[in-house]
Amino acid sequence: MTQFIDKLRKIEEEITTEKGSFLLFALFLRDDAPNVWDLLVSAPWIEEDNMGALRYISKKLNDKLTEDEILNLSKIVIIDQSNPGLEAITKAVNIQHGLVEIKDSDFFGLQIKHAQIITSGSIAEITHK
Repeated sequence: MTQFIDKLRKIEEEITTEKGSFLLFALFLRDDAPNVWDLLVSAPWIEEDNMGALRYISKKLNDKLTEDEILNLSKIVIIDQSNPGLEAITKAVNIQHGLVEIKDSDFFGLQIKHAQIITSGSIAEITHK
């Protein structure tokens, strides 16, 4: 698992360099899907072209992860900047290109068994970096 998370951290940093900062880049293991992770992403550049961003992120993942690692991912979830849950998580966790683990919590109205948050920060923070 550690190698998988390290690869995702490097992918997040590479995408940030190429496209711009994320408000959220995190893995969530939901109670109702205990064996696969959702990759939650939010960024101003994503909202300019959701489908293009989804294709871009998917390609990065496919290029850098092994087949087994890709099978650990259920889906990529784009979180809109106006989602109140995004504000709640970015206020609770402030980290850039690191790792914060959270267990047994409720985010976005879902019970989360485990979260691995790689980047989480407000729009004001990312625009001043």
